[in-house]
Amino acid sequence: MNRVNSSISNAAVCALTLVVAANSAVAEIAATGVVQNTAQTVLQPQSTDPQVKAPVYSPYAGRNFPTQVLWGDTHLHTNLSLDARAGGVTLGPEAAYRFARGEEVTSSHGERVKLLRPLDFLVVSDHSDAMGGMDQIFKGNPVLLKDPTINSWYQKLMQGGAVAKGAVVEVVQAFTTGKAPKIMLAPDFARPVWEQYLDTAEQFNDPGRFTALIGYEWTSTTGGNNLHRNVLYRDGADKARQALPFTVADSDNPEDLWNWMAGYEDQTQGQVIALAHNGNLSNGLMFPEVNPATGKPLTRDYAINRIRWEPLYEVTQIKGDGEAHSMLSPDDEFADYGTWDWSNLGPVKKQPQMLQYEYGRQALKLGLKLEQTLGINPYKFGMIGSTDAHTGLATAEEGSFFGKISYTEPNANRANSALAVFGDVTWMNWSQVASGYAAVWAKENTREAIFDAMKRKEVYATTGPRMTVWFFGGWDFQANDALQRTPGAIGYSKGVSMGGDLSQAPAGKSPSFLVTALKDPYGGNLDRVQIVKGWLDAQGEMREQVYDVVWSDQRKPGADGKLPAVGNTVDQANATWTNDIGASELMTTWQDPDFNADQSAFYYARVLEIPTPHWTAYDAKRFGLVLKEGAPKSNQERAYTSPIWYTPEK
Repeated sequence: MNRVNSSISNAAVCALTLVVAANSAVAEIAATGVVQNTAQTVLQPQSTDPQVKAPVYSPYAGRNFPTQVLWGDTHLHTNLSLDARAGGVTLGPEAAYRFARGEEVTSSHGERVKLLRPLDFLVVSDHSDAMGGMDQIFKGNPVLLKDPTINSWYQKLMQGGAVAKGAVVEVVQAFTTGKAPKIMLAPDFARPVWEQYLDTAEQFNDPGRFTALIGYEWTSTTGGNNLHRNVLYRDGADKARQALPFTVADSDNPEDLWNWMAGYEDQTQGQVIALAHNGNLSNGLMFPEVNPATGKPLTRDYAINRIRWEPLYEVTQIKGDGEAHSMLSPDDEFADYGTWDWSNLGPVKKQPQMLQYEYGRQALKLGLKLEQTLGINPYKFGMIGSTDAHTGLATAEEGSFFGKISYTEPNANRANSALAVFGDVTWMNWSQVASGYAAVWAKENTREAIFDAMKRKEVYATTGPRMTVWFFGGWDFQANDALQRTPGAIGYSKGVSMGGDLSQAPAGKSPSFLVTALKDPYGGNLDRVQIVKGWLDAQGEMREQVYDVVWSDQRKPGADGKLPAVGNTVDQANATWTNDIGASELMTTWQDPDFNADQSAFYYARVLEIPTPHWTAYDAKRFGLVLKEGAPKSNQERAYTSPIWYTPEK
């Protein structure tokens, strides 16, 4: 195994921080990207102009691919979402965009709030069902109040206190059980709300500076099984306004959503994709082997349509991290990050057998298995993170975390109070994860470039920090490749990037990988980089292995093969830490020592920071709290790249 551990001095870290903040380190240290996810890069292009001689001296001349990571949130709710408005949010899309692009706004509870750094793009993904309806009830819309059920809700809401809270529960239950008043689902009500949303998105879309991607969340929750999808548009308002968003009133079956998406593209000549919501509340239905709609095994058509329309998975967000679970990956010491699996939204209590159909890594393995019989892998998805915040505020930073629902915005009681009670299980507010963001390798900051990068899966997820991560696979990476300062250029010239595919192995060769990780200049140093492999063995059984491939501080694995912990510098009382452990950057090449050319496999990189304070530690410091027993005080933030797949020829 080849390891190169690149760690630089504190002085260099300071200099690097300034450079990264100015975006030039990304060009020097993580130098290039691609338009198409293939190994077609030419570093010193031959010109067709006879006056231009080649090769050229500059390694950057002729470069025509992405050189930057764009950061965004694809899952944010405002007062247009029924549940968000019921939970107290008053901020609308305009405030959400202003906040995301770096402006200071006032939260629904009166707190001044601003991001440390602006985001590059945002999807305001309000629920399509009764979009804007709850806000109009609060405003006493006279047309809606003609309906006796809505009028009753309004009267209770105006009373405040426990009566108003009861009305909120009634409203949400009516929509989740299919008993919503028809007037709130009618096209005549939906169209002006959608039109206003589109107008606001156009107002804030600023190509090259800030992208307002158009989107919405389709909210299938039948029986309490959360099968939500976020639908994202490549298009502007001119095409998006030609069709109203698909709703659960139309159908709660994902296959019908895919049919709607196909119809939209046929009608408008535009493009859409869907992102599957994190699956930990799906009751074991997010990544099925048996179609929940028919009760029969998945078909080839299902597999074709699923991966056609759902190329990405939301692997981390506030309601828990969905990469791996300790029960599914007992040998993975880092598989229990932000786990949120105590119950479901409905009456069915979580059962252990459900977990295998809810988590990303297990789904990637299941996809390999299904491909053997269906000929298509339905779960060949890339991975991103987003918040799913219902506050209008895309906050994924531990030190400035504004929670999931407006009533969990910062306050003196938040860290020590219960979020919800389901039977004999109490969810504490500290179970909320300050996560996550979507990182996109795009050529430019436009709707089209970001969408295209998502479609080719050249994306990765983080739990909040903005680490620069690149991951390439091929057959010819060498140790010296990790010593160059242009790993992107090397990566694309020798292989494929995250989200790509490796074909039949050359005789006698194992796949090799180039991975680079650069710390968030404002975050914790890096602990290690791991490569996670999943494969089908000779008997067709699903297997996995996590390899530590490069790490900080000159540690050595023990007799059990495990790498010692990096340490913990967190001062819990003051919610601070020091970066005198860990590394500012980690780069290496690695070759699979257990490769079998006849076995399908996938590989993705997981990057771990050193421990830093959990958001509860910041609450304790700022509000003078003594945290209750069980509250987390530190955690190891992380990034997950989209996989690279190896498929042997049949």
